[in-house]
Amino acid sequence: MKAETQQGQVARAARRAVLVDGLPVATLGAVALALGSNPDQSPGQRAWWITTTAAFSLAVVWVLLRAFRRADEYLRRVQLESMAVAFAAVLVSLQVATLLDAAGVVAIHQVTQLIIIGGLAIWLGIADLRTRLRR
Repeated sequence: MKAETQQGQVARAARRAVLVDGLPVATLGAVALALGSNPDQSPGQRAWWITTTAAFSLAVVWVLLRAFRRADEYLRRVQLESMAVAFAAVLVSLQVATLLDAAGVVAIHQVTQLIIIGGLAIWLGIADLRTRLRR
């Protein structure tokens, strides 16, 4: 019983650490999305958008590395499986966005970042649910 309680506390601490690391990244992604939503950008605005998007990408990599280093074998498996589902969702969403762009319904540059941020949210949500439902 004591081992289960301790293991539950470790899982909660790991989820909390990913959340604390992930909130600034999600905020940076929202800022990059807002900066990139204007189709008629000046060169200065485009430079800010590219810089923010690059910082967002590097921050995602940093969060992933930290999460993998902190995790035990089971949590690494959960995270990798959650990432696989999110990756598939992003691929399908990008394919749909490409088809909609070809049909002239929506411009692909407007939804690309939103799809990637959504994929990150799917990954975090699935990983969180799987660790919560493990008990």
